[in-house]
Amino acid sequence: MDGEQRFGEFVGVRRHESGTVAELVLDRPKAMNAVSSGMASSVAAACAALAADREVRVVVVTSSNDRAFCVGADLKERNSLSDADLVRQRPVARAAYTGVLDLPMPTIAAVHGFALGGGFELALACDLIVADASAVVGLPEVSVGVIPGGGGTQLLPRRVGAARAAELIFTARRVGAEEAAELGLVDQVVEAGGDTAEALALAARIAGNSPVGLRAAKRALRLGHGLDLRAGLEVEDAAWRSVAFSGDRAEGVAAFNEKRKPQWPGE
Repeated sequence: MDGEQRFGEFVGVRRHESGTVAELVLDRPKAMNAVSSGMASSVAAACAALAADREVRVVVVTSSNDRAFCVGADLKERNSLSDADLVRQRPVARAAYTGVLDLPMPTIAAVHGFALGGGFELALACDLIVADASAVVGLPEVSVGVIPGGGGTQLLPRRVGAARAAELIFTARRVGAEEAAELGLVDQVVEAGGDTAEALALAARIAGNSPVGLRAAKRALRLGHGLDLRAGLEVEDAAWRSVAFSGDRAEGVAAFNEKRKPQWPGE
């Protein structure tokens, strides 16, 4: 661990692997990381800083609370808002979810305990989800008269298909770790308490690869998804061209031929 930077009261960023892995820590433990306006602003600010940091190759989103990754929107705060307040608050909330979604490097959510509503949407905004055996995930918004508004109606079908996503959203049911893995809601389940360590270990393996290649691969995966094959291949080709003449490509080929570990220039 190479230190910590705070973004407001509720979010911290820790550095690992000599700064190539950043751990974004949701840190509002007394509220089980319920996303208040203040916390949403902090998540957005942290993501903006990480997106601009060329040293960071992988981001891992974790929680400081033992019982929950994040329980979603702060309904106590929401209950105090007038309709006009809610309209003004909406862009603040959206910025937190899109901040995670738009990170240009690979992202991993380390989930334990409750990841519900907006909490699960933060995880869905990541590329990979590592959960421990205690994890309970779901999008229960229709049970309180709203809909998933942090990307859930769009991200969940991309993970599990339209019909399965509809069933989960319409029933508002909670899903335990084992079933979540079977349905593809999470990518890996580890023993209780092991989600952060496993996610950081996975991040370290990913971070050993070319930072230019990682960002280009993520861009191709994200932009090409949902397009017809030919259009998707054009997206892939554009991403390939962006790395084909990079310093990382030259170093990767040289290191392979010289049978040594690459020293990525990151450009």
